[in-house]
Amino acid sequence: MTTATTTQPKLRIGRFELDSPVVLAPMAGVTNVAFRSLCRELERARTGTVAGLYVCEMVTARALVERHPVTMHMTTFAPDEDPRSLQLYTVDAKWTYEAARMIAEEGLADHLDMNFGCPVPKVTRRGGGSALPYKRNLFASIVDAAVRGIADGSPAGAPEIPVTVKFRVGIDDEHHTHLDAGRIAAEQGAVAVALHARTAAQRYSGQADWDEITRLKDHVHHHFGDTIPVLGNGDIFAAEDAVTMMERTGCDGVVVGRGCLGRPWLFSELSAAINGTPMPTPPHLGEVTEIMYRHGELLAAHHGEDKGMREIRKHVAWYLRGFPAGGELRTRLATVKTLADLRALLDTLPRDVPFPKDAEGPRGRQGTPGKVVLPEGWLDDPWESDAAAMPGAEEETSGG
Repeated sequence: MTTATTTQPKLRIGRFELDSPVVLAPMAGVTNVAFRSLCRELERARTGTVAGLYVCEMVTARALVERHPVTMHMTTFAPDEDPRSLQLYTVDAKWTYEAARMIAEEGLADHLDMNFGCPVPKVTRRGGGSALPYKRNLFASIVDAAVRGIADGSPAGAPEIPVTVKFRVGIDDEHHTHLDAGRIAAEQGAVAVALHARTAAQRYSGQADWDEITRLKDHVHHHFGDTIPVLGNGDIFAAEDAVTMMERTGCDGVVVGRGCLGRPWLFSELSAAINGTPMPTPPHLGEVTEIMYRHGELLAAHHGEDKGMREIRKHVAWYLRGFPAGGELRTRLATVKTLADLRALLDTLPRDVPFPKDAEGPRGRQGTPGKVVLPEGWLDDPWESDAAAMPGAEEETSGG
């Protein structure tokens, strides 16, 4: 059994006080209402409560304002989901303001997170994603627009919708932006900041530099005391990792992305480890098959059975990592078309196989580091007052 050495204080995000300082990071095509519901169900079943914060798939500001049908579907929340947390990707203050105001006026969410972490070339080459915080004034104007939009759109007496901001260490080792980004975000009204402790050049490769989380925590504390929580993100693949990150960096909470792929029960383990309570036993293969089927059911309810089964296919390898399952069965599961077929295939797996140790460790995409593609002259002046991302920067992305 693994426990933290001391019980951690609760994490406050605006008006929300979380019993577990653990946040699910938005991941495109993964953290839809089906996956979030499954994570919440498993946390409740294994610990007796839902203590963390589960953020929906990232949506773009302009697509939300224009009510793109796919984007509106992505903002679906479960009836019992509280707080409803939505992450916005944006590159322009005008669309940010309109999207934030719409969220407040229509009660679309209870918490708004803003993503400036996407490192993919098609976004950074236009000045979006993790390239944007380098332009300090542009970054400040966008965070300010979100906070103003929420305030202007909130009905009189409505509960506060807190705004938080997530970003990376910087563009590359020569162009760090996270210290300025944390200070600027707080100055513009963000109530918490989160750092993915990699540069855009690293993408998802190598190791996250947790020392930069410490630097950001110290920097924010110097300017704002304990009023602005700092969350750490990067290389949390087991409960022990979260405990170590918090103890080593002093961060107030953790953001978990790739580590929960195929392990939606991870949040119960994280909560237990951080709060010093008994660790739930990892599921054996029989339990994993039931979780997989439940995931399929939830996806079918959200997307319809046909698309729901297409969506469950990409999760198969993550769920079965390290377990004995032959190549033929894995192939059939990766082409499953109906819930009935999913049930029949899962029933062929042995049930009493314990969770394998070699199933732990890095999951999901890692890739290789590379030069960050930027607009011409982007690095010339970090304080350029009229800087703007290029047309096309506000594309659907996978976050950071």
